[in-house]
Amino acid sequence: MNDRGLTRREMLQRGGVAAAAAGGLALAGAGGYAWPRAAAAAAGTQAASGSNDVLHFVSRPDLTPPAVTIAHHGPAPASPPYFIMAPAGFPNTGPGVPGLMILGVNGNLVWYSPNTGFPASKGMARMDLKVQSYRRQPVLTWWEGQVIRGTGIGKAVIANSSYRTVATVGGGNGLAADLHEFVISPQDTALVTANRPVQANLSALGGPKNGTVLSGVVLEIDIPSGRVLFEWDSLSHVPVTDTFQAFYGGTPANPFDYFHINSINVGPDGNLLVSGRNTCAVYKISRKGGQVMWRLGGKRSSFRMGSGTTFWWQHHAHAQSANVVSLFDDGAAPAKETQSRGILLDLDTATMRATLQASYTHSARLLASFEGSMQVLPDGRVLVGWGNLPYFSEYTQDGTLIMDGQFPAGDQSYRVFTSSWTGHPTDRPAVAARVNPAGGSVVYASWNGETQVASWTVLAGGTASTLAKAGVGRYINFETAITVRADGPYFAVTANDAHGHVLAQSQTVKRQK
Repeated sequence: MNDRGLTRREMLQRGGVAAAAAGGLALAGAGGYAWPRAAAAAAGTQAASGSNDVLHFVSRPDLTPPAVTIAHHGPAPASPPYFIMAPAGFPNTGPGVPGLMILGVNGNLVWYSPNTGFPASKGMARMDLKVQSYRRQPVLTWWEGQVIRGTGIGKAVIANSSYRTVATVGGGNGLAADLHEFVISPQDTALVTANRPVQANLSALGGPKNGTVLSGVVLEIDIPSGRVLFEWDSLSHVPVTDTFQAFYGGTPANPFDYFHINSINVGPDGNLLVSGRNTCAVYKISRKGGQVMWRLGGKRSSFRMGSGTTFWWQHHAHAQSANVVSLFDDGAAPAKETQSRGILLDLDTATMRATLQASYTHSARLLASFEGSMQVLPDGRVLVGWGNLPYFSEYTQDGTLIMDGQFPAGDQSYRVFTSSWTGHPTDRPAVAARVNPAGGSVVYASWNGETQVASWTVLAGGTASTLAKAGVGRYINFETAITVRADGPYFAVTANDAHGHVLAQSQTVKRQK
């Protein structure tokens, strides 16, 4: 992440010229482009008047998420069934309220948690939403806190299938958890990024001899106790002269971020892959002693970099196997490439040579300045999140584009993932009833975060205590509108699973005009 957001004009300009082709982009004039939007207001959702960028719901008027649209170029894959993201603006210039979000594969909203209490105007945010495993149970995790000059001071959060917080990790050794990474290891420990101001000689960079830099730190923490089990500090292993970042600051008030740690990954052998954005390198770190086992990229690469393997300002480095690494190659801020890529690199540790296995780019030649992600699925499909640009894309293993996703202009998501998830919220379904001008009533039903609803049963009655079945509606979207002949005026709904079993019943409400 960088400390400067892009203007809308910059964002459009960086996207390049679009190709008007099937699955491609349509020209929008003035150097910009517009993707064909799917129907954001599918049955049960209402777009804001005059805009498709914000969703509004009759049964949940308190929720106003940005409308994320998804276009599949062919049949949508059945698995994994959900996209996991945290749309927001940096600064918050996008429509709707930013927050944590789960979408169905076709773009229907499943769960949305607005950033209430985290005002973007004060640099507060929640980000890096993903599904992980903790104590053999699937959990949602994210980071929340304050963003200061591209780094974070906050905590990592673990929530269970009911969306209730079960643990938090605030950092350790006097350092707060940074926004860039939170990994739950196979041993159920927390691996988090952090940043430490350190006095250093910066004269080789044109700075003061007694300057201040930010050292990138990996902390491994016992989650229940908060005890630090392992620490790795970049300045002890990577000199400041390895940076590619133009020098600035170097004072205690504005430390020079020479390394900018932005991802941690546990490799197949249990050792760590650590990404340093500003050194344009990925480091394999011994989990036991902390020594650098090899460097990939940067000024002192341990590998000879083959054709197409050089990357710049990268994010989200992951070991896909013992000898294959994936990462998102931003390529910009400042621009070193003409477009961003998701890449797979083969590493021959016998000859110490890196070879390009695959590169995933977009026909719009998207060029990201910061953020970004690349997820490789078991069947070889690849999901790329385009960082500060408001897009995410899915490819087959051979590079065929099969899905385009778009956030409203001004929004973005630090990372985007696809995953399975089963959610069972502890609150009850929401319901609202309105007079149908054609006769009877329209009943609106929703249940934020529940993933097992297959149908809704409408209950109606002349009093709140005399409800009877008035109709049934198939689950369509986050909010389903069901037309019934009953006048009520009292209504409730039950949420039913695929076998017709009642999951829960809403409160009873009185119909409004």
